[in-house]
Amino acid sequence: MNDLRRVVCLSGGVGGARLLHGLARALPADALTVIVNTGDDFRHWGLYIAPDLDTVMYTLSGLGHEARGWGLAEETFGALEMVKRYGGDDWFALGDRDLGTHLVRTEALARGETLSAITARLFERLGVATRVLPMADAPCRTMIDTDSDGTLPFQQWFVRRRAVPAVKRVWFDGTRTPAPGVIEAIEGADLCIIGPSNPYVSVDPILAMDGVRAALERRKVVALSPIVGGRAVKGPLAEMIQTLRGEPASPGAIVRHYEGLLRGIFVEEGDEPSVGASGCAVRGGRTVMTDRAESLRLARELLEFAATIP
Repeated sequence: MNDLRRVVCLSGGVGGARLLHGLARALPADALTVIVNTGDDFRHWGLYIAPDLDTVMYTLSGLGHEARGWGLAEETFGALEMVKRYGGDDWFALGDRDLGTHLVRTEALARGETLSAITARLFERLGVATRVLPMADAPCRTMIDTDSDGTLPFQQWFVRRRAVPAVKRVWFDGTRTPAPGVIEAIEGADLCIIGPSNPYVSVDPILAMDGVRAALERRKVVALSPIVGGRAVKGPLAEMIQTLRGEPASPGAIVRHYEGLLRGIFVEEGDEPSVGASGCAVRGGRTVMTDRAESLRLARELLEFAATIP
């Protein structure tokens, strides 16, 4: 682990952010670079919302709501209540202080600043030393083809429809150009980690950027399984695996989804047999992060595991 001078982590929202909180403390301050999914980004109330970037930012700054995993601690929702009273859209819960983030970002985008530049400034203002890059500066939206509701943008499917419509296909609408620094960070990494995020809607958007998968194929890549005992730690991933892959949810299904990209996967103890003879190294342990101490413990164990892989 001491030889890991440059580590890159691909992250989505809550699960990925919790692992990042541990990695940021387990590694030297300048060792970690995070590439964050922006396929969830959308406009709401006229504001540009970047849910995964904000979850990572609030978590790494220590300002996030630890139990809930998203949003700010000690948040109020007075603006949301007034919007609801006026009959406006209230399906996406924006907190009062959280609105400040979206106002600043939206105004900066309107001035012509890039999402990368804005992200760097916001993280710096909140005292986060970790380098965090959006996967792209231009929009690339995650789209969900469903059986019952046609094609829905991700947030409409996940939040407004509570991920109820069965998924037929996930695809991406927009740029394929990664943000500045993304490819260079991967190419210079001693280790790349795929966080315990939904592969279809949190990691695949990053892998869809030009050159990202090819760069990862030349590095050591390990993953933390988002599946524990046949169930997703959070969200609809287990059902998506069953529908889209036609097999039960398991860490083995995660390895097969990434099609030979992984050199290793850290799984919940007892789930090791599902990985089978894939050629992917596997180690079992406790993978559910209930608090920040567990995040740090798991990050250290994951890094130690990665160090044993050639």
